[in-house]
Amino acid sequence: MLGARCLLRALRSCSSAPCPRHTPSAKLSVRDALGAQNTSGERVKVQGWIRSVRSQKEVLFLHINDGSSLESLQVVADSSFDSKELAFGSSVEVQGQLVKSPSKRQNVELKAEKIEVVGNCDAKAFPFKYKERHPLEYLRQYPHLRCRTNVLGSILRVRSEATAAIHSFFKDSGFVHIHTPIITSNDCEGAGELFQVEPSSKVKVPEENFFNVPAFLTVSGQLHLEVMSGAFTQVFTFGPTFRAENSQSRRHLAEFYMVEAEISFVESLQDLMQVMERLFKTATMLVLSNCPEDVELCHRFIAPGQKDRLEHMLKNNFLIISYTEAVEILKQASQNFTFTPEWGVDLHTEHEKFLVKHCGNIPVFVVNYPLALKPFYMRDNEDGPQHTVAAVDLLVPGVGELFGGSLREERYHFLEQRLARSGLTEAYQ
Repeated sequence: MLGARCLLRALRSCSSAPCPRHTPSAKLSVRDALGAQNTSGERVKVQGWIRSVRSQKEVLFLHINDGSSLESLQVVADSSFDSKELAFGSSVEVQGQLVKSPSKRQNVELKAEKIEVVGNCDAKAFPFKYKERHPLEYLRQYPHLRCRTNVLGSILRVRSEATAAIHSFFKDSGFVHIHTPIITSNDCEGAGELFQVEPSSKVKVPEENFFNVPAFLTVSGQLHLEVMSGAFTQVFTFGPTFRAENSQSRRHLAEFYMVEAEISFVESLQDLMQVMERLFKTATMLVLSNCPEDVELCHRFIAPGQKDRLEHMLKNNFLIISYTEAVEILKQASQNFTFTPEWGVDLHTEHEKFLVKHCGNIPVFVVNYPLALKPFYMRDNEDGPQHTVAAVDLLVPGVGELFGGSLREERYHFLEQRLARSGLTEAYQ
């Protein structure tokens, strides 16, 4: 076999006749096609869904989108390509030459040589109409199609970019990514109501469990990360968490994704705050840089007036105040709160939003919370008479608390005392 291949190669090299060579079209996404620098007639192939059709006497114009970009790619074809199958919503494959567009509306366009309809669409029966803006409540009726709309497409691309930016930040900072279990037997310090996991076919017998112990969908990967931080100095996880709280609030979802990290050998809250601020700014700037059109759409139709606020946050250093200072600011406020601010009581969302506004709409770190409000493992500040621990929350405009963290108590006798006061000594032993 090897000898035959060598002989064939020798025959080809000795032949004076040129070998016919077919150059296949390079497959491009719409995003890559729109950003192409070489527009000297390169043959390309683009696949996607028709967003609009405009037929003139001698020319047919299509706009194709494949979800990679908010902007669609203009396809210019001879009128002979016109067909009833080329309708809004149909999926197509277009091959042709990528050329510079004479129109000021786009930099490039695809001069079609071949158009193949992959999937037909009845535009009259299709639930979304061209150039019609549909309310979100209407879109929810069509979960299999709603991601084709500009609004949902932009949100999903921004979310994808943010996810990549978070992973990139931690990787560049030397963190090891850990996949913590989704099904677990711990409830992580009572962080939320739990969803219990049972086989669907199992007859419910209270004394029996699939894993021999009750198992739940995770509310946090923290305990698993803490184990890993005994071998890796910097670890993080970014995965789904679940809370069985029957709430319609956007801040109390049944399922959401959460970033958690553990850093060994940290001796000050300042170290943690630096990581939080860098993560926030790095991820935000990457999203703004990599999908500006999607961000602009969100600023126009989903969260008007947020663009300037976001830029204001990025160009300023975050502020730091103590919990005690925060309570004093709230007490002196002219605003009437639903929950009266008092030292020793946790801050509510209305308090957090007011504090950020009071600080000039710049994200603010609130540090040193009362010992009684926090878990036993947070480091005792040994201050008095107001006893606090080394904990920190990052509050941001329009949201309230975004990040939270603390130093861990490393002094064994302090941990013993805290466990005893909490009634956890027997469980600990």
